[in-house]
Amino acid sequence: MRNVITTLDLPESGEFKVPRGSIVTPLARDLAASRGIRIVEVADDQLPAAPADKRIAIGSDHGGFRLKETLKPVLHSLGLDVRDVGVHDERPSDYPDIALEVAELVASGAVARGIVIDGAGIGSSIAANKVPGVRAALCYDKASARNSREHNDSNVLTLGARLLTASQAEEVLRTWIGTPFAGGRHQARIQKITAIEQRYFRKGTS
Repeated sequence: MRNVITTLDLPESGEFKVPRGSIVTPLARDLAASRGIRIVEVADDQLPAAPADKRIAIGSDHGGFRLKETLKPVLHSLGLDVRDVGVHDERPSDYPDIALEVAELVASGAVARGIVIDGAGIGSSIAANKVPGVRAALCYDKASARNSREHNDSNVLTLGARLLTASQAEEVLRTWIGTPFAGGRHQARIQKITAIEQRYFRKGTS
């Protein structure tokens, strides 16, 4: 799938490198011209690396595909470097495969956070949480999104495309992205979660 460059992606001035084959909307081209921005197509390995905390992965099964495509521009508008791991159409697919791919990117540090969307969001949360280092939270409103970040330092958000409207999902997403971990007394509880994870990880590898 080719990247689509809109006015929200443009810098204030200078040269703007985009992946080769990107689609630049007419409005974006007009705005670039008015700002004196030169749009240059380059290979992926020549793109400037985004700061680690700005990298986010997103994926869905067939049931979450449309919502994924709706939410990607929201992530771009928040200044995030988005890595879409699929799916890229509505052919039947299995949510554990997508949840695993997103979770592994988060656990490895390749991205700071991840988002997985399926029909209900439950299965993706269960699957993602099998990966050590991942704290996936199924969120369904602003309160659950805020709590999952403030108290649990969740690093993967799962959403149910059949349970939320697009506007509700966007509200949840914006709240989750914008809420920092509170630390303090919550940090000790996160450490206890990690200790449980490490205990059973060691049992599984011994």
